[in-house]
Amino acid sequence: MRVHTLKRAIVALALALPGAAIASVVAAPAAHADGCYTWDRNLYQGRSGSDVRELQLRVAGWAGNNNIVELDGRYGPKTAAAVRRFQSAYGIRADGIAGPQTFAKLYQIQDNDCTPRHFSWSELDNGCGGSGWTGGPLTSAQTRQKALRTMWKLEALRKSLGDQPLNVTSGFRSRTCNSQVGGASDSQHLYGNAADLTSRSRSLCQVAREARNHGFSGIIGPGVAGHNNHVHVDSRRENNQDRSANNTYWAAPDCGIPAGYR
Repeated sequence: MRVHTLKRAIVALALALPGAAIASVVAAPAAHADGCYTWDRNLYQGRSGSDVRELQLRVAGWAGNNNIVELDGRYGPKTAAAVRRFQSAYGIRADGIAGPQTFAKLYQIQDNDCTPRHFSWSELDNGCGGSGWTGGPLTSAQTRQKALRTMWKLEALRKSLGDQPLNVTSGFRSRTCNSQVGGASDSQHLYGNAADLTSRSRSLCQVAREARNHGFSGIIGPGVAGHNNHVHVDSRRENNQDRSANNTYWAAPDCGIPAGYR
């Protein structure tokens, strides 16, 4: 951990230096000094690349009401707005520019396996006690990537709910698992794209209403049959593997969220 901390400090210094100084300092640290991912340049509107996509993945949960952040590697207005919301939530100057302070906070809440601090791979692969990310429509690698995006959205939702724990009662499901639990044949759980949530400190309606601001295009909660004891959230709008579910659908009538497409 000390090595990672030293490398992070070097990268942060490099990002703060102008011109030629950056080239001489940035060359020193390893490409993944953080243990998961380390940024070596400031990011802002107009920039593009894999480093932008890595940032988008981590701020996808700060998309704003009924919006999403596409993981397209292009730093546009939606990404800038999401960065500002992230910065504001964590007490950073909200200028929409991802620099040393923003990256330092991401490193702080990011584990070395790339998951956010409060969620884990095993927690999201728990539809029927763990399937090893196999048995769904996608490859295990594709499924894990969608589950990782789900976790970062959940981290943002958790933060906005006062940093109070959220419990994932069902995450990825294999086809066999989905059939066993009576899931829909086109369930977003099959893609690693969904999570069913409960909370001991927040009501289900608080969870459902707040989820509207955190990039979830699927929200189903109290007032819908089978969803009175949990809130289902998913990213169906971003799931290119399932065009029939490529719209935003929210339904939690008991929480003041009427059923329908948005």
